[in-house]
Amino acid sequence: MPEPRDLTLHYRIARLAADGEAPGPALDFVLGELIKVFRADSGSLALVNPNTGLLETEIVKGVPPPADTFALRPGQGVTGWVALHARPLLVPDTAAEPRYIAARPAVRCEMAAPLLDAEGRAVGVIDLESDTPRAFAPADLDRLAALADETSRVLHRLWQLHDHRERSAQLETLVNLGRPLVTRLTEDDLLATLARSGRTLFDAPLCTLHLPQERALALKAWDAANGFDARALSRDPVPENASMLIAAVRSNRVIEFQQLDGLGYLDALDLPRDRTLCSALAAPLPVDGEPAGVFTIFTSRPQRFSDAQRRLLAALANYAAVALQNARLYARVFRTEETLRKNETLTTLGLLAAEIAHEIRNPLTVVKLLHGTLGADFPAGDPRRRDIEVIAEKLEQLEGIVSRVLSFARTPGNLHSRWALADIINDTLILLKAKLDQARVRVQCAFPSRALLVDVNKGQVQQVLLNVILNSLHAMPAGGELTLRLAPAAGANGGEVVHLDVEDTGTGIPGDIQPRIFESFLSGRTDGTGLGLAIAKRILLDHHGSIALLQTSPQGTTMRITLPLAPV
Repeated sequence: MPEPRDLTLHYRIARLAADGEAPGPALDFVLGELIKVFRADSGSLALVNPNTGLLETEIVKGVPPPADTFALRPGQGVTGWVALHARPLLVPDTAAEPRYIAARPAVRCEMAAPLLDAEGRAVGVIDLESDTPRAFAPADLDRLAALADETSRVLHRLWQLHDHRERSAQLETLVNLGRPLVTRLTEDDLLATLARSGRTLFDAPLCTLHLPQERALALKAWDAANGFDARALSRDPVPENASMLIAAVRSNRVIEFQQLDGLGYLDALDLPRDRTLCSALAAPLPVDGEPAGVFTIFTSRPQRFSDAQRRLLAALANYAAVALQNARLYARVFRTEETLRKNETLTTLGLLAAEIAHEIRNPLTVVKLLHGTLGADFPAGDPRRRDIEVIAEKLEQLEGIVSRVLSFARTPGNLHSRWALADIINDTLILLKAKLDQARVRVQCAFPSRALLVDVNKGQVQQVLLNVILNSLHAMPAGGELTLRLAPAAGANGGEVVHLDVEDTGTGIPGDIQPRIFESFLSGRTDGTGLGLAIAKRILLDHHGSIALLQTSPQGTTMRITLPLAPV
């Protein structure tokens, strides 16, 4: 039971937990109040460092603070004895106590009480000193021990609260990090964001991100606190045999490095040459199940990293790996789109060339027929007879050129093979997955259980699907739903066909261009070429199929692609 005269102080200490005060200011308040209550001339409060096991002075009053953190081994001095045995101790006269280590020459009396955790282990010590011998009595020691117990409970709650707040801030940072990671499309911007987020998440002075490069590790991004000298970082790729961080990649697990100024790290070229950095925690970036880089945070004091910190860095590294994969996938999609646009242009030029060749062949045939009746009356030695022969040769040459153009533009029959139309659609959707996710478009497929087989050129049919689906995405700038339905039907000529209906929830096709959407160079978009649907129609005609607009409105559009089913 607390002493009546100490009840107010017990209450004020207990209130610190309810107020959510930070541990440092709370302990400073407690030590100041204890010095006043016991009329001490000086005092200190030390905490056990869980990483080193040393008792480090956190707060001193009435004593000039040491230049560096003052640390005691367990059992060393009065304070160390109290920490080791987890029991309070009173020294009536320091002159007669061999364990006493003078903090001030004038100190003659000292008492200390441990701060205990739930298992009864000392996590710290409160120490009070007086310049008068026997200034503290055994009753005072009992009172101090009771107040230290109250302080221990408050300190435990404040540490828990601080830990919860820190984890909440880390979780919030991870959540907030999600959006920029999936929206940044360039790899350099992404890596810079990851490094900055990692340093913020761990409140670290430095965070680096290395990626493999020809049997070496290359620094790709870093973020540091103000005042950091960037010359301490190696910008050149570091060979694996001179790299320390490669250990995280090879082991595919989180690794910590202690005392970076030690002999074991002198030859590691990928560690910063900055003596203010003491410890590091490195995590591999797993891409497709294999490590493809290393994410590292550095601390400015020696530290043993907790399991929670290891898990957090591993989570961030996994997050980074997914974002890196997305960025590279986006880049591949954009390159594929550029290739498709070029292929569209080349295909259109080929179709135009074929149309021109077809138109040339008709008058060329007439010229050739008429030419055949000329020159029959010219004698053998007449120079005009030779002119007629030259004209005949050139007409044959022109006809050969026209025939080759038409043959090249025609879809080779040997490129056709038998495919399940559902498989072609699924392969096309895989190509467009990143684009669909980016556009926030959900895809629904309604396919019959029966495999609907078609004899087609798969690449050309995929080009048709890409054109139609990309048009749907452009019509849904705010996202939406894309539905693909397959159904067999009776063909007009007695055979069986398959209908593929592509339905979107977009804004629809303007009424003034609906009748002409399959014409070349007609586009409803400022960035469109007007060739997509024209090429799609030409490809489907070559496959004895068709494409039609079933319906369109401000609520969405449905396009129907029809192909003949392969005979069984």
